[in-house]
Formats: sequence, structure tokens, C-alpha cells
Amino acid sequence: MLPVPYTLVLLRHGQSEWNLKNLFTGWVDVDLTELGRDEARRGGRDLAHAEVRPDVVHTSVQVRAIRTAELALDECARKWIPVRRSWRLNERHYGDLQGRNKRETTAQFGAAKVKVWRRSYDQRPPDLDPTLAKNAKRWGYDERYAALPRDLLPRAECLKDVLERMLPWWYDAIVPDLRSGATVLVAAHGNSLRALVKHLDGLTPEAVVELNLPTGEPLVYELNDDLQPARRKGAGGVKGRFLDPKRALAAAAAVARQAG
Repeated sequence: MLPVPYTLVLLRHGQSEWNLKNLFTGWVDVDLTELGRDEARRGGRDLAHAEVRPDVVHTSVQVRAIRTAELALDECARKWIPVRRSWRLNERHYGDLQGRNKRETTAQFGAAKVKVWRRSYDQRPPDLDPTLAKNAKRWGYDERYAALPRDLLPRAECLKDVLERMLPWWYDAIVPDLRSGATVLVAAHGNSLRALVKHLDGLTPEAVVELNLPTGEPLVYELNDDLQPARRKGAGGVKGRFLDPKRALAAAAAVARQAG
């Protein structure tokens, strides 16, 4: 059997400070908790143990993803590899939900409505109140986006929006690195990585709603010449392989149980 030519690793950032507080985070830039740092380090050790050694890393421009990549690469002795960052790998913009407590939001609007806002493929949460739009921190906008045209900055996003703004980076930046023969690590967020898994696995909008990606668990895709996954679905219903499937499935179940 011929070896699969391309290797892609997806790594959701470790627990963030707002994950711990059960707040909608989106584009608000928060750091990892100590547990999140431990998860990132463990992910790097898993990569080293499995001898999956990245040659280039792609991250969002948000610190929780950047920090996760740095810690993981330190553990597998790859901190020297090239780094490429793009806002297109950012977490989904949660609009008016950003900064809100998930349990309190569920109590106010009902579990069904909040699940639609959180997990549906093509329905956005409410935009942030325009009277609050000058609060750049709540929007998540700062100097790192200064060069972007204003019409590219989202006011609120559904997963479909995330997929559409992520795919140009996939085709223009990640695919060329894969085609060069590099093992590519993408350290990003729950929703930007769910969008990429939807694209790779060919998931339906209905199926991706139920997809839960655990924090700090490397998900390795072996891709064929057409950049299609070379294996059938395995643990977690995805065509990539978790390096520790039992632990990853338990962590994914915990994500599914999150309130709101």
C-alpha cells in the first residue's frame, strides 16, 4: 500500500479564561487558563510520541490559539518552524452573545433558541446592539484588523459564514503548504475547525451541528492526492484520527454537555 502523501493536524486551543467562566467568547481575545496551557502541552507531547512532527503551523490571530500552538510546538521540539496567521482562522463572531453567560442566556431565551444561535449551520445570533458598537473590546475589533476593509469584519456569524471566510485561507495558504510535502498543524478554534472538518469530511449541515471537537486533542488527517481523507470515519464520527481516542471522546462529550 502506498503511503498517504499529505498530513494535516487540527488542534483546538486549550481551555480559555472565558471557557472557564462559561461565557460566549467569539472574537474577544482572551488567554488560556492554566488547564488550557496543560492541554496544549499535552497535545504537543502526543504529537511527539506519535512521531507526527509539524513542519509549518497556521493559527488565527487570537492569543488562545497562538499560545496553544507555541506550547504544543515547544513540547515536540518544533518551535522553530514557520508560522502563518490569519483572521480567517478566528473563532466565529458571536455578535450580541459575546460576553454573555451561556447558562443565563439559555434561561432568558430558552435552550432551543440558544442551540440554534450556537450550533445551527446557517442561522446567525443577533448582531451586537448598534448603540454599543463603539465598544471595540466587546466587538473583538482592535489594531490587528486595522488593514481589513470594514465590510469584511463580521457583525455576527453562523458556521456557514465561518466556512466561507475560512476557505480562501485553506486554498491559498494551507493547501500550498500541504502540496509542498509539509506536515501542517492548524491551531485554531472550535468553530473554525468544525468548518474545516465539514469541508474535509463532506458533512451535511445537519451532521456538523452535532460535531463536537475537544480542546487540546490533536486530530490527524491523512489526505490523498486529491486532498481527501484517506480513511473512513472513526472515533468521534470524523475521518481524522485522534491520537488518544478514548480521552478525546470523553472530552468531546463534555463539550456537548456545556450549557447554552
